[in-house]
Amino acid sequence: MKKWMVIMILVALLLFGSVIGFNFYNFAQKGKEMASKPAPVFPVTTLTVEGSDWSPTLEAIGFIEPNQGLDISTQIAGTVDKLSFESGEQVKKGTLLLSLNTDVERANLKSSQGKLPAAKANYERMRSLYTKGGVSKGNLDDAQAEYLALQGQIDALQATIDRMTIRAPFNGQVGLRNVFLGQYLKAGDNIVRLEDTSVMKIRFTVAQTELAKIKVGQQLDIMVDAYPQRPFKGTIAAIEPAVKQLSGVIEVQAAIPNAEGLLRSGMYAKVQVLLPVIREQIIVPQTAINFTLYGQTVYVVEQGKDAKGQPVNIAKQVVVNVGEREAEVAHVLSGLKAGDVVVTSGQIRLSNGSQVKAVEDNTLAKPATVPAL
Repeated sequence: MKKWMVIMILVALLLFGSVIGFNFYNFAQKGKEMASKPAPVFPVTTLTVEGSDWSPTLEAIGFIEPNQGLDISTQIAGTVDKLSFESGEQVKKGTLLLSLNTDVERANLKSSQGKLPAAKANYERMRSLYTKGGVSKGNLDDAQAEYLALQGQIDALQATIDRMTIRAPFNGQVGLRNVFLGQYLKAGDNIVRLEDTSVMKIRFTVAQTELAKIKVGQQLDIMVDAYPQRPFKGTIAAIEPAVKQLSGVIEVQAAIPNAEGLLRSGMYAKVQVLLPVIREQIIVPQTAINFTLYGQTVYVVEQGKDAKGQPVNIAKQVVVNVGEREAEVAHVLSGLKAGDVVVTSGQIRLSNGSQVKAVEDNTLAKPATVPAL
């Protein structure tokens, strides 16, 4: 019995040993096949880096303002007697816009003006008699006070009439008219909006750390959503002398010529302050930059050799320091040099040391028109 069990154990060990040996042999053969198999070559698009000029910018946002603008209203209540403008009309400084009914005020003015010659003659007569000792100083003072009070009353009535006549304070364009002929207006009621849009302004803020980069007279580009393909040129006109303590920013105002009248007040705008051009900089497509836990990297194509000693192209991962980005390109501050060949697409399958092959591909080319959805 014991002899039979020993034989069975030996047979089992022999079977297991043969299976394990066969597997080891199979793995060894596959290893040899893999070793003799050529490394995979990945198709990529590449670009040779060249030094080029880079125009750095400071970006900010703001709202368009008119050169001058106000809501015209009346200071005195009254009934609209005359309207001399239409909605959207261009007006000159001093142009009559609206007048209120002044019949009562003019009647009172005429009455006071009729009394003025007699009051003046009485004052002059009292002054003559006083020099001769015919009247007291009190009589002269009363005559003078009566004359001056009447003159002041005339001036006040004339000022009231003038305030009931609304004129344009500057050249500009009026908006939509908010009043009608015969309408009763209370003091402060809005009549119309008047704006001088020949030159527009924009206010924006920059960090105090960027203050040394800007100055009065510096050029900038302004983009508005109404004209997305057209940058408007502007110039920094003023810089606030004080930095806001809570936010650490400083306010800047720029002037924008608006001869065509395309810009309107209240428009949301993006500002790009143009800084001095930097020569011989490294500019690469943004598609070439990879984002990893260790930072931003780029694959650079270098010459190498395969297992058989044949020359091949090898992708080497390089850490780069990226500065500003604009549209489809980025400014690389360090990590690359002129003459380097970088991978612009196809790098998602690459690892450090992968063999690559440069191919022609227009997948990343920007279409002339964007197809409608």
